[in-house]
Amino acid sequence: MGINIFINNKYLVTGDCGNYAELCSRIGDNTNLKPEDYYLVSNGKRLDLEGKLCGGDVHCILRQVGGKGGFGSMLRAIGAQIEKTTNREACRDLSGRRLRDINEEKRVRAWLDKQGEREREAEERKKRKIEKLLAVPKHDFKDDKYEEARANLTEKVNDAFEEGLKQAEEIKEKAAQEASTSGTKRKSPAEDKTKAKKKKKGTLWIGDDISGSDSDSDDSEEEPEAQKKAIKN
Repeated sequence: MGINIFINNKYLVTGDCGNYAELCSRIGDNTNLKPEDYYLVSNGKRLDLEGKLCGGDVHCILRQVGGKGGFGSMLRAIGAQIEKTTNREACRDLSGRRLRDINEEKRVRAWLDKQGEREREAEERKKRKIEKLLAVPKHDFKDDKYEEARANLTEKVNDAFEEGLKQAEEIKEKAAQEASTSGTKRKSPAEDKTKAKKKKKGTLWIGDDISGSDSDSDDSEEEPEAQKKAIKN
């Protein structure tokens, strides 16, 4: 019975084999592989040592050496580190709605129900604040010495003001008496300053006339001296 043998989907050899042992010996002669290094599959089923062989293709699949292991223990360690949660808002109820949406609606309804209470509390806070601002301060300042000094200070200020007025009236009366006795008024310094300014302005305008009068007087003085010299001669 002719059987086509494949190794890793590659054609190897065709041979007449009646049982599993002959098939393994034929594979060993061509590849030097031991039966422990592979297993045989025919028509999608794994062949057993005592199984019967049928005509067709037989695939020889090499065994692969396993890893070190420990992956399961690593997963268990990671699972212990993960915190367990009690949040079920992502779940759905029997009608298919998310529990998150249902809880949100409940919170909104509760907030709307308490809106009137919040407004009343806000009005009460405003009233209390206004009452505090309008209330008279409760603290009192009591000091007998300070009160006496304060009362005496107002009296002293009034007395000083009256004495100042009296002295000003007396000075005015004395000035009026002196003016009546002398019959002349003393010139104020402001009047003296104004007169001095007027004189200075006049000299500027008649400067040419003054210089001319000076020259005339000099000529008049020289004329009698010349007459005297002529008489002597």
